[in-house]
Amino acid sequence: MEVDQPVPTAKKPRNKQRVLMLSSRGVTHRMRHLMNDLEALLPHVKKDSKLDSKNHLNLLPELADLNNCNNALYFEARRHEDLYLWAAKTPNGPSIKMHVQNIHTMDELKMTGNCLKGSRGILSFSKELDETEWGKLTKEVFTHIFGVPPQARKAKPFIDHILTFSILDDKIWFRNFQIVEKDPLQPNGPPQTSLVEIGPRFVLTPIRIFEGAFGGATVYSNPEFITPTAVRSALRREKGDKYGHRKHAQAERGLRKDRRKLGEDELAVSKVFA
Repeated sequence: MEVDQPVPTAKKPRNKQRVLMLSSRGVTHRMRHLMNDLEALLPHVKKDSKLDSKNHLNLLPELADLNNCNNALYFEARRHEDLYLWAAKTPNGPSIKMHVQNIHTMDELKMTGNCLKGSRGILSFSKELDETEWGKLTKEVFTHIFGVPPQARKAKPFIDHILTFSILDDKIWFRNFQIVEKDPLQPNGPPQTSLVEIGPRFVLTPIRIFEGAFGGATVYSNPEFITPTAVRSALRREKGDKYGHRKHAQAERGLRKDRRKLGEDELAVSKVFA
């Protein structure tokens, strides 16, 4: 008698993504609130204490390994006003360094959108990311970091918001929207899916993409990126040029006045009746 052997079924690969989030010293309250908003959006994030030194980024892959994380988000603050974001796959890379601008947190925006804390979000990428090599790599890294795995310990089995990454002016614009199934003005009416923004929102300017985790060979470099320090220096130089032009015009005006001044007349009253 032949016994049917059970057909071995291929195991479905599990999405085991965990993200280590930490910052450097010197972050402002706005940067800290942005980190708290992202931590609330991503239930598979493990937050760590601040990194003391900005020159020892090679310690971050070891920290991620100690926390059983295979991704890292590192917020680096410079001069208490510039914020840089490192998004990296640990321990082998790649890693992306970006400049963060136009930060608006959830509390600051006061949007009407809302979502369940710990719910999983849909990732939406604009088609422009697929047109460039650096865009494809960035999309893949963001998919690993911002895509919440269904087996995450703090994740809820709901999908009620959408994270959008759009390209405009060679910058990545991040938005977070709630998916509304019904019109709030007509709760008993037909279902009408719409989007309501929740927050936070910010703009990312890619600077460099490295082959390794927080270092290594440069895969991509943005030739149009100008550091905020250079922008501030140019503005100060422009103000200095304005001051120099003003003082030069003032000196020329004084010379013209001296040239227009008439000499003393010999028949003046003070000379005749002296």
